[in-house]
Formats: sequence, structure tokens, C-alpha cells
Amino acid sequence: MAADYGVAVGTLRKALAVLEEKGLLERVQGSGNYVRRRANVQSVYSQFRLEKLGGGGLPTAQIVDLMNTTSPESALAFGFSATALRIDRLRSLDGHPVALERIWLDGRYGASADASQISESLYAFYRDHLGLVISRVEDSVGVSNLPAWAKLPGINAGDASGYIERRAWSQSGEAAEYSQTWFDPARARFINRIEGLSVS
Repeated sequence: MAADYGVAVGTLRKALAVLEEKGLLERVQGSGNYVRRRANVQSVYSQFRLEKLGGGGLPTAQIVDLMNTTSPESALAFGFSATALRIDRLRSLDGHPVALERIWLDGRYGASADASQISESLYAFYRDHLGLVISRVEDSVGVSNLPAWAKLPGINAGDASGYIERRAWSQSGEAAEYSQTWFDPARARFINRIEGLSVS
């Protein structure tokens, strides 16, 4: 596996140990590594709903702009405070840019514009540094024109793109985050899988 993925054996062992610890992998001495199917596994990307057209793709995020600012009117209508941390991120799948996010985190959570603190997963950052657990999200999916300020490879400003508007609530049921995502429908699709439904 190390040769196949071009990584050091030590790095591979650490990665496998992390997957095993999360309950995603079962390692059997002398037999091999087996992917486990398990409900409700907590993943840092469990709320990321974009994947490659053919399925899957390793998601990564790169911050392109970060600032403390006033909340937009659309977010204020949702119950945000007058200030927010605004985060613009370029999202990639397997290293290929597919989406641009503009995210506002409610100012009451006290996050500052310090990119060095923010991890790949915003929700892990919220939990570990701000004590904020996102317990519920609502996504509205449609089509929107890419804004003039946005830079997304493969789509020009003003062109139609896939569009996701998200509202997220904290563990106490308060509105905490508002975001907009523009994605390239030629490279990615929005997907939502529901498992464990019972039929009566």
C-alpha cells in the first residue's frame, strides 16, 4: 500500500491506526485490513455533500480570504448578530478545485480572523476551539450565477453554477452559521445519502 500511494510506511501505519480508532477499518493480524460498515461514524467531513461525478473524491479546503466583518442582510434575517467571521474557501476533490464557499460564523462565538487556527474541517475547529457543535444543518440546492468577486477554475464570473445555501444550528438549537457554495456541475455533484430507514 505504501508503494501504491507513494507514502512512507510509517505514515501509512499512522493513517491506518487513525482509521481503526475511528471504527472505519478492522485490522486482522496476518490477514489484512478491512473496511468496516458502521452507522453514525463521526467524520470531520460528515457534513460535506459534494463528490465527484463518478462518486467519492478526497475533500480538501484552502482558505482564500478570512475577515471579521458585519453580517450580510440574508444572514441577519436568519438571526445572526451584527458581526461575523467571514471565511472564503476553495474546495477540491482529489486535488481538483470544484467549489467556492463563503461562510459566515455568528460573531457571538468570538472567533478571530486567524487562519493558522482553522483546520481542514471547520466543524472540528468550531468544536475544538469554540465549544460550538453543529448539530443540524439545512441545505437548499439550486442554480446561481457565480458572483463577480468569486474565482472558481472552470467557471467565469456571471456564469451559472450549482449552488448550495446552508443554515446551521448549534447544539443548543441557536442559529450559528450561514453559508453559500458555488460548485462546478461539470466536476462535482451534490449528494445526500440516508441510511437505516425502516419500512412499516
